[in-house]
Amino acid sequence: MSRMNPRQTSAERMTKPKKTERETLADLLHDLGDVAPDRVRMRPALGKATEADLIRIQNREKRRYELIEGILVEKIMGFPQACITSVLDRRLGMFVEEHDLGFTATPDCPVRLWKGLVRFPDLSFVSWDKMPTKEYPATPIAGVVPNLAVEVLSLSNTPGEMDRKRKEYFLAGVELVWVVDLFKRTVAVYTSPDEVTTLQEQDTLDGGRVLPGFTMPLRQLFARVPKNLKRTAKKGKKK
Repeated sequence: MSRMNPRQTSAERMTKPKKTERETLADLLHDLGDVAPDRVRMRPALGKATEADLIRIQNREKRRYELIEGILVEKIMGFPQACITSVLDRRLGMFVEEHDLGFTATPDCPVRLWKGLVRFPDLSFVSWDKMPTKEYPATPIAGVVPNLAVEVLSLSNTPGEMDRKRKEYFLAGVELVWVVDLFKRTVAVYTSPDEVTTLQEQDTLDGGRVLPGFTMPLRQLFARVPKNLKRTAKKGKKK
């Protein structure tokens, strides 16, 4: 288990990212976190996409695109990542339901972090404190920011992309972020963009102040993940 605790976190320093003037496609891809070009959709035109476009494409093509500054960036999830998300959702969902804490949402559930920014956490938890009626959001894109956001890394994710996404989550009001790495068999637990505890396979994941009482040994989470996942995954075109 490793920790990083800076004197001043980026959550205290950062502000909502501003649009920058870009001269080339390389500038755009870099701003998005150095994502691969084939994940960026050209229609609608760059900078012109809307939430309605995102929902339309999701319904018709069954593909997930996150909306970032009017740009649609595809979110890809492979089979191992989906399986791990399902396992974690079952364990977390049962705990949340048993204690009537709120609800969990799966990767098909888009979340508006702020106007113009829609993300698809692989798994999220929303406390009933944010939903006094104890009912699910009624709109295709949830307007409530989750307390917990979980991201399960794929081969297509870049460090820059995850760094940007993590900062956006906390800026929007997310309290806790888990980043699950199947290839390293670790979970990075963030309580701010730069404040992280990295759990190894022999450690136990817990809900901290967001979900007190929830625990799950990582040996159980990674029990069915092939030891050679990284080697075999690279044979595919995308993860």
